[in-house]
Amino acid sequence: MIRSIKVRLEPNNKQKTALFGSAGVARWAYNWALEQQEANYKKGGTFIKDGELRKRLTALKQNDPNYQWLYQYSNNITKQAIKDACEAYKKFFKGQARKPRFKCKHQSFEISCIVTGTVSYTGSEAFGASTKRE
Repeated sequence: MIRSIKVRLEPNNKQKTALFGSAGVARWAYNWALEQQEANYKKGGTFIKDGELRKRLTALKQNDPNYQWLYQYSNNITKQAIKDACEAYKKFFKGQARKPRFKCKHQSFEISCIVTGTVSYTGSEAFGASTKRE
């Protein structure tokens, strides 16, 4: 039997700021990946795998001072957002979904995280949380 636990976080103001910042980075990375895929497609290129896009983003962070702000956030946020964008493009090309659209700042607040085993938080203060077993 597979069990899941839904957790409702009750963050304080400092934690809310961090969560909204993380969501913004995820949205930016998703949109950046879509932009890369579309530019490549218009040039007649083939699908770019998520690993290649992550390498490009790493090079961009290392070589362009305008992207140094990305170091403030976990690499896993951009990694998952790029994977999600690539998966959306794959489904589009297979005819399983519509063309992926860019995410808007005012309509998207998503951070997804699949965790198996245990969950830990290494911050200085814990989130208030309530859980619901299913």
